[in-house]
Amino acid sequence: MQSQATASTPVTAPGATVRPITLMTPEIAARTAPIHARLRSVIPDARWQLFAPDIDAILRLKKERNAVILAHNYQTPEIFHGVADIVGDSLALAREAARVSADVIVLCGVHFMAETAKIINPDKTVLIPDMRAGCSLADSITAADVRLLRQKYPGVPVVTYVNTSADVKAESDICCTSGNAVKIVESLGVKRVLFLPDEYLAQNVAAQTDVEIIAWKGYCEVHELFTVADIEELRNKHPGITVLAHPECSPDVVDAADFSGSTAGMIDYVGSQRPPRVVLVTECSMSDNIAVQYPDVDFIRPCRLCPHMKQISLPKIREALENMTYEVKVDAAIAVRARLAVERMLAVK
Repeated sequence: MQSQATASTPVTAPGATVRPITLMTPEIAARTAPIHARLRSVIPDARWQLFAPDIDAILRLKKERNAVILAHNYQTPEIFHGVADIVGDSLALAREAARVSADVIVLCGVHFMAETAKIINPDKTVLIPDMRAGCSLADSITAADVRLLRQKYPGVPVVTYVNTSADVKAESDICCTSGNAVKIVESLGVKRVLFLPDEYLAQNVAAQTDVEIIAWKGYCEVHELFTVADIEELRNKHPGITVLAHPECSPDVVDAADFSGSTAGMIDYVGSQRPPRVVLVTECSMSDNIAVQYPDVDFIRPCRLCPHMKQISLPKIREALENMTYEVKVDAAIAVRARLAVERMLAVK
C-alpha cells in the first residue's frame, strides 16, 4: 500500500524532469514589458533579464493549471508584483484563500500559511514551492505544549497566532493575526487568555487591553533582532524620519516607533499619511514592494531578511506549477479542528 504524503513530505509528480534554463527572447520581453515597466525602479534591467523568462512561463502555467498564486508581503518584488494574483498579510491571505475558485493554490510564503490555505480549502491542491520555508515562531510551540498549558490553566481560552502549525491550531479556541489580535482577544468576553506563541506580540497586545494575557516565550527570528538603539541610529542619520514597527518587535522598540501595526497596517499608513521619508522595522522586502506603489515616498531600508521567506523564488514557483510540487496535506482529523479556530477568527469583523 502506497504511503500517504503528509505536510512534511514532498509530493513529486511522476516523471518530473529537471527544467533547462530559459533565455530571454524578444517575444518574452514584449509579453512581460508592462510588468517590467512597473518594477524598473526596484529591479535593475540586468536582473530583469533573468526574471522575465520565469515570469512569462509562470503566467502561462497558471492558466494551464487553473492556478492562483498567493504571496505574502515579505516576498520579493518579482514575485509580489510579477506573478502573484493575491498579496497581503497573513489575515488577508487567509480570507482570500477561502474565496478562490481555482483548482490549485500556490502559496508563496511559509509553511504554516500553506497549511492554513489547505485547512480552508480541503478539496483544492495546495502547493508550496519549497518545503524548507518554515518559521521560527511555528517551531517554538507544539500541540503537546498547548495541551499542557490547558491543564495548567483550566478553562482559560487559547488564542493562537496564525504563525503556528495545523497541529497547534487544532488545540486552540481561536486564531489571530498581528492585525486583529486585540479585537480577537476582546471578542471572547473573558478576563484572561492564553496567547501563543509570540511573547512580544502578547506583550504589545496586553498594553492595549484590560484582558490579562498569559504569554509563551516564542519569538520571530527577524523581529527580535531590532533594538531601540537601531531606531535611535536611524533617527540620528535621517532627521524627521517616520518609524513604523511590526508588533512582533519588542515592546520597547514598538514604544520608540511612531506607529506599530501589521504589514497591512504599515501599507495603509504609508498610503494614507504619505510620510516623505519612512523606515519599516520589519522584513526588508516590504519596503521594495510598497515603494512600487508609492514612488514619492523615500524608504530607508535597515535590511533584516527572513531566511524562510527567501526560500521561495521564481524558478521554484515555475517548477511547482510544472511538476505540481510540493503538495501540502493536513490530516483530516486535525484539519477539522484547526479549521474551526481559523473560521472563528474570520467571523470576527
